Amino acid sequence: MTIALSARRAADALRVVGSGERIQGAVASIDALSVEVTGLSGFVAVGSRLTLASPEGEVPAEVVAISPKAARAVAFAPLDGIRLGAPVALAGTATLSPGPGWLGRVVDPLGRPVDGKGPLPPGPVALPVRVKAPEAALRARLGPRLDLGVRALDGFCTMRRGQRLGLFAASGVGKSTLMSMLARGADCDAAVICLVGERGRELREFIEDDLGEEGLARSVVVCATSDAPAPMRREAAFAAMTIAESLAREGKHVLLMMDSVTRFALACREIGLAAGEVPATRGYTPGVFAELPRLLERAGPCLENQGGHITGLFTVLVEGDDHDEPVADAVRGILDGHVVLDRKIGERGRWPAIDVLRSLSRTVPGCLTEAERPVVLRARTLLSIAAEMADLVRLGAYRAGTDPAVDEALRLAPRIEQFLAQRKDEPRIGVDAAFTRLAEAMR
Repeated sequence: MTIALSARRAADALRVVGSGERIQGAVASIDALSVEVTGLSGFVAVGSRLTLASPEGEVPAEVVAISPKAARAVAFAPLDGIRLGAPVALAGTATLSPGPGWLGRVVDPLGRPVDGKGPLPPGPVALPVRVKAPEAALRARLGPRLDLGVRALDGFCTMRRGQRLGLFAASGVGKSTLMSMLARGADCDAAVICLVGERGRELREFIEDDLGEEGLARSVVVCATSDAPAPMRREAAFAAMTIAESLAREGKHVLLMMDSVTRFALACREIGLAAGEVPATRGYTPGVFAELPRLLERAGPCLENQGGHITGLFTVLVEGDDHDEPVADAVRGILDGHVVLDRKIGERGRWPAIDVLRSLSRTVPGCLTEAERPVVLRARTLLSIAAEMADLVRLGAYRAGTDPAVDEALRLAPRIEQFLAQRKDEPRIGVDAAFTRLAEAMR
């Protein structure tokens, strides 16, 4: 049974209802991003899910702020058609029921299929979307080094299972293409790909052209396009993390890729402003910088002997190539390394456009052999010298034979650059073979 309430008397008429009944309030005010609901005081908390009645059906929403008289909620769909006094029902907390049958599928942040392949088979249990990160003292150590299938990353930013790495780049520098190479070539049991705020027309292109049938078969794609409301864009990240955790509990090594954390932060900012937060750093609300670690810390090693690792690759959209903007700076401090994609490298025709001199993996000292360390160090040194002398060489101010180290760098740097270049359809060679080929390039 549903208890009907008016907006004026919602708070007075609300009563505790029994089994099978719904706790219900009413819409008291509406603005562009949120609604104010009365009649639910004492029954809701921040994060509680609601359903708003509209002529098109029920619209899911989430409570983001509570005052003594009302609760403020943001909706997961446009507010068109919702009127003052419209019934609002308490719907509990957000859960998903992912399982192995979700592999090869494309879903929205609420766990609904969007690929036209029919309903999704539910997993064994319903998992809450918002949970704490595993206890730090009980987590396993990082696993063995991981073959990513991209030579530039395998050779210069070697990763280990359970590591979290950031891909920092401006728009149009090849982040999506690099993600597709990783989804197809990385040594993992399953991949979860989260697309936050992507262009709608690019979804099918990414799935069919970049990811391909082979990559999609072992992946779950969670997508919230740029026209989706801010709660949907934020929820995409938490839903993808929940799906990755579900697969990891089955003992799978999961590669989680998210594009991008910046758009997740922008969605959190919109929601924070709607909740009444005061903008602080460059317009970002304080809640944004609280949500980032809550999300990112959930990836990584599992609890000791309790499943597989979640290796995370998170892209960060740096506007105007400003790598010190607030979101990039915060994410870089949380993750275990960063990879920088440089537009100038791409303009020279070398893809993926990874600037290996500005990229860093914090686990490299623990995952290279004694024979591999001097190879990588020498390659970095040669590239650094060649970059420093590039302007002098173009101007004709450097004469060959003046400095043997410079001569060697100018001779070998093009061969290292050739090693770093890789077509997206080029077969992977493995991380061990990558170091062998890098050493051969410098002979």
